[in-house]
Amino acid sequence: MVRELRSDHAGETGAVYIYKGIRAVARWRQDAELLAFARQHGDTEAEHLHLMEDWLPAERRSRLLVPWRMAGWLTGALPALFGRRAVYGTIAAVETFVDVHYQQQIDHLQQHGGPEGLLPLLLHCQADEQHHRDEAASLAGAHTPWLLRLWCAVVGLGSGAAVVLARRV
Repeated sequence: MVRELRSDHAGETGAVYIYKGIRAVARWRQDAELLAFARQHGDTEAEHLHLMEDWLPAERRSRLLVPWRMAGWLTGALPALFGRRAVYGTIAAVETFVDVHYQQQIDHLQQHGGPEGLLPLLLHCQADEQHHRDEAASLAGAHTPWLLRLWCAVVGLGSGAAVVLARRV
């Protein structure tokens, strides 16, 4: 489970920085709605990060936290340059990936057991991520332009690669 928690910690680190990137651009664009969205979601991700830090000692965390922070910031800032819809689509894509990732860990714990308290933690984080996904998807609207679909696919692939790497390093 240490490898999985390492990937969760790295992911929550990236998530905190996604919202920092969104906030930076939203402040620059003076977009109060997007800024409020990023603050609210970013606060939740910061809570998740602290919860993961309580479970995973510093020496067991990914040694690639600087790249995760940079990748997260860019994953938030780049779509924010294109507007709210791009941000909401990106968040829906990221949270869809995270929901599946947490579900795999939850299924493993339900089948094989694990440390006391870890399953409720993952269920709590997953529920928050599902809420973020659903809210962002609703705000993004029904029709997704092809360029945004392509960007979201790249984000999903990048998230998968990041998990594989974070489990190892």
